[in-house]
Amino acid sequence: MTDIHQYLRILLAGHLAKARSERGASAVEWVVITAIVVGICIAVGAVLKGLIEGKADEIDLGTP
Repeated sequence: MTDIHQYLRILLAGHLAKARSERGASAVEWVVITAIVVGICIAVGAVLKGLIEGKADEIDLGTP
């Protein structure tokens, strides 16, 4: 086996060991945080859309 193959095998084994460790709670926390941030972004977007549409409706286009 060449040196690069051996290096990649060791690197992959290290990543697998890290993935199998008890870090699952960290992933769950990231999912919850991401869901909260996405919810806030959707709420802010909805508020901004309402404000923009309200101002757009006030524009007089000069049509009878």
